[in-house]
Amino acid sequence: MADIEVKRITINELAQLQKIGRQTFQETFSDSNSEENMKNYLDEGFSTEKLTAELNNKDSEFYFATLENNVIGYLKVNFGESQTELKDNKALEIERIYVSKDFHGKKVGQLLYDKAIEVARQKNNEYVWLGVWEENLRAINFYTKNGFVEFDKHIFKLGNDEQTDIMMKLKLAN
Repeated sequence: MADIEVKRITINELAQLQKIGRQTFQETFSDSNSEENMKNYLDEGFSTEKLTAELNNKDSEFYFATLENNVIGYLKVNFGESQTELKDNKALEIERIYVSKDFHGKKVGQLLYDKAIEVARQKNNEYVWLGVWEENLRAINFYTKNGFVEFDKHIFKLGNDEQTDIMMKLKLAN
């Protein structure tokens, strides 16, 4: 899949971000959550207002994975004050890596992950961290394979459902 490109996105691509964000979140989690909780999360989490604020935040960056100009996945990284939990200036948070179901197993997630590590190195971060739902074994295996280790847990609310995320981190070699 050498034709897949990873590129930073801008506010002009908000509609595409909203579309791929909603699609991939639904594909990933709809089987495990109530329709009502999913609808509420998709409406709030991918609202034009929320995504506009995230795209305009100087401490967050979004990247698309594209194939023949079609968006097939995306990445969101946070640093500094934008980090959802740790807010450590020596760290970068991978907040989201999502890939369209049609492209699972085709190394798209790995390309987005590699971009996150490249950004972390450019910013001289000492480590990268993330939270992943304890029931998302596919993602946990992916991060473990890439050297991440569990260091904590936190609660993620999806509608009225409290779910446990495993927090994982990877120390970067200098």
